[in-house]
Amino acid sequence: MNNRKTIEDRILTRILRRKSNVLLRDDFIDLGGYDQVGRALRQLIRKEKIVKIGYGLYAKAKISSLTGETLPTLALPLLAREAMKRLGVKVCPTKAELDYQTGRSTQVPTGRLIGVTNRINRKIGYKGASIYYERATA
Repeated sequence: MNNRKTIEDRILTRILRRKSNVLLRDDFIDLGGYDQVGRALRQLIRKEKIVKIGYGLYAKAKISSLTGETLPTLALPLLAREAMKRLGVKVCPTKAELDYQTGRSTQVPTGRLIGVTNRINRKIGYKGASIYYERATA
């Protein structure tokens, strides 16, 4: 009987044990080569265990009880903020969020715009919904 776990099994075990909902490809680089890890992650996407939200960025997935399709466990703006934190990019409130919080505006921010202090050129999105960035002062 073969008790050896495949790289896909080891990656899935690590995903299930993590508290974080955002996964980086680098989280699994110690389990195998770059191509091996990529193949295992693509296989987990096909098995609907994770979803891809950006280049080297993945999120834990769940099946929607309403539609039956695969969705990330958290909303995209929350995942994007968590991803920025994991990537070492400082996130701060946008101008619209500050205006709403101080009462200068009654327009509720959508959350699809994230304030960042550094320059960033990374696309984060899922199924046509994308996150945009606003250069903000800390």
